[in-house]
Amino acid sequence: MGIVTGIVLYAIIWFMTLLVALQVRVTSQDEAGERVAGTHGSAPADAHLKTRIKWTSIVAAGIWAVIAAIILLELVTLEDIDLFTRFGMGSSGDR
Repeated sequence: MGIVTGIVLYAIIWFMTLLVALQVRVTSQDEAGERVAGTHGSAPADAHLKTRIKWTSIVAAGIWAVIAAIILLELVTLEDIDLFTRFGMGSSGDR
């Protein structure tokens, strides 16, 4: 895995982790009882973005380290997940 591949992999994991973190422990404006004019009632009362971004970066780094280790140590290779050859839909010759 090259350096650019590692950065792209981290960016994808970071954004996926952020999308999950944005849904955790959210209090809507309707639940808080303080609705700002012009917003929907289900909008978050306080998003805590700095905290969520910090935790997203920490969790994403951990997930990235595990996936990078699996790729670099070749615990799972492309041949392991090549379903076309496994189920007889592709050629089994060397690439």
